Amino acid sequence: MLSTEVVARKPRTPTWTRRHLLGLEDLDRHELEAVLNAAEEFAAHDRAEKRTDLKGKVVANLFFEPSTRTRTSFGLAARRLSADTLDFTSSGSSLSKGETFIDTAKNIEAMGVDVVVVRHSSPGAPHLLSKYLNCCIVNAGDGAHEHPTQGLLDIFTIRRAKGRLEGLTVALVGDILHSRVARSNIHGLLKLGAHVIVCGPPTLVPESFKELGVEVSYRLEDVLPRCDVVNMLRIQFERQRSGLFPSINEYARLFGMDSQRLSRAKPDVLLLAPGPINRGVEITPEVADGPHSKILEQVTNGLAVRMAVLCLVCAAGRAKEGAT
Repeated sequence: MLSTEVVARKPRTPTWTRRHLLGLEDLDRHELEAVLNAAEEFAAHDRAEKRTDLKGKVVANLFFEPSTRTRTSFGLAARRLSADTLDFTSSGSSLSKGETFIDTAKNIEAMGVDVVVVRHSSPGAPHLLSKYLNCCIVNAGDGAHEHPTQGLLDIFTIRRAKGRLEGLTVALVGDILHSRVARSNIHGLLKLGAHVIVCGPPTLVPESFKELGVEVSYRLEDVLPRCDVVNMLRIQFERQRSGLFPSINEYARLFGMDSQRLSRAKPDVLLLAPGPINRGVEITPEVADGPHSKILEQVTNGLAVRMAVLCLVCAAGRAKEGAT
C-alpha cells in the first residue's frame, strides 16, 4: 500500500563549481545565491582582520578600457584575501608593437597568475581567454555585453536593503541598448524572481528587450509608483552626439531623478546608480545624497562581492586541478 504522507524536500544548498565568471546569463538561481551568500559572509567580516583565503595566489587585472571603481575594487579585494596583484594597462604595452590580445594574456599567465580579471571593449573577450588560458577568468566588462560583478553587487545591495528579491519590481532607467550593466542586472534579477522594467527614450530602449522577459516603458512617470527599486544608469555623452536623443537637458527633464519625481515613488523606494554618476543628468545632487540613495553602499558591497567571486572561482579551479 502506497503511503500518502508527503515527504518534504530538503532545500538545495547553493553551490558554485565554475572556474570562470563570464556573465550572469549562464548562471542558474542557485549559483547566483551562492555568490550572494558568500558575499554576505565577507560583508560581515571585520575589515581590520586580514584574511588568507588566497595567500600564495596571484590576481592579474587586465584592463583594456579605462576604469576606476572596478579596477580598484578588484585589486583591494584580492589584497584583502592576501593574494598578490598585478596591474596591466594596454597603453604603453607590447600591444602597441603588434602583439595580439591572446599572446599578451598568455605572457601574463606565464608569470604564475591564477586569476585574470579582464575588461575589454569587445563583447566575448573574456570567453575567448577562457579557451586559451588555464587560469580562472573573471569578466570585468566586455563591450556592451555584460558586467557580471556590477550586476551582482547591485543585486546584493537590493537584497541587503530589502531583505529579498522575489516579488520586487526593479526599474533600470537610461541607455539600456548599450549597457552591459543593464544586461547583467536583467539576467540576475529575473532568475531571482524580480519583475524588471527597462525605461528610457525609444532610441535607447528597443522593444526587442521584451524577449528577455522584461517590461518596456518610455515614460518614467507611468512606472515609478510601482517600483521598489530604481537603478539610474549613466548616460554616455557620446550617445547624445550620435543623435539618439535631442539633448542632455531634455533627457534630464524626462528621465532624470529629482526631488519632484521622487515624490511620486513609494516612500521606501531604493535608488541605485552604478557610477560614475552625472549629477544633474541622471540624478540630482540632493537625491544622490539623500536617504533613498544606496550609491556609496553599492561601492562598499562591490568589495564583498568581488572577494566572494575571487574565492569561489579559485576554489573551483583547485577542485578541478585535484580531479585531474
